[in-house]
Amino acid sequence: MLVYPSGIDLSSRTLQHLSGLLAGHRRRIGSRWRRLTCGRQALLVLAHLRCGDTYARLAAGFSIGIATVCRYIREAVDLLAARAPTLEQAMTTVRKKAYVILDGTLLPIDRIAADRPYYSGKKKRHGMNVQVLADPAGRLIWASDALPGAVHDLAAARTHGIPAALTADGIKCWADKAYQGAGPAVRVPFRGKGLRGCHRRHNRDHAKIRSLGERAMATLKCWRLLRKLRCSTTRITTVLRAVIALELAT
Repeated sequence: MLVYPSGIDLSSRTLQHLSGLLAGHRRRIGSRWRRLTCGRQALLVLAHLRCGDTYARLAAGFSIGIATVCRYIREAVDLLAARAPTLEQAMTTVRKKAYVILDGTLLPIDRIAADRPYYSGKKKRHGMNVQVLADPAGRLIWASDALPGAVHDLAAARTHGIPAALTADGIKCWADKAYQGAGPAVRVPFRGKGLRGCHRRHNRDHAKIRSLGERAMATLKCWRLLRKLRCSTTRITTVLRAVIALELAT
């Protein structure tokens, strides 16, 4: 197999952060020898998450077995996922903001037509529903666990307790029409066609504020593995948490 050098659009600080976590983990478990150093293992994991490189390509590039690649990635992903903030922890950050932006996204997966719970009628594809909170500048604050794509955004938000948490702290939140009826804390645009006057101006101003939340979605999609997930659906939440932990740490 041919091997060539490549690049990852991440800073060295991200590599150092993950390498430090792996070094501490190895000390705790008393790991004495590995095929790769902590820095090389961190580089392997970032290549998988950021670039979406397969186990086979990584095995060839790092001169190790596919089983070793799988074990190294799973170890690092689990370690990162444990450091991702919960909704309660994220609310500490949210309380310092003037308002937040709530939106949902679909992470595509390789399911077949028979897997109806994962099929999104809105997006016309199979995937996992993820709810995201962003600050007024569109920076990522928190992302929920992944639910089957057939779950509506409003139902997903209620399942995770997002409207209740925002209402309890009196935090203003902007969201799209899918969250109609989410509660007093969640502000949505007026529905209907041919709106005039103040209703039309309200929707236009609302869209200007809410559109910044797309930056948080773009931040997630920069991790190319999330653009087409081929792992078990039971592992997607763990992978997503690992990505969130890296984004918030660096």
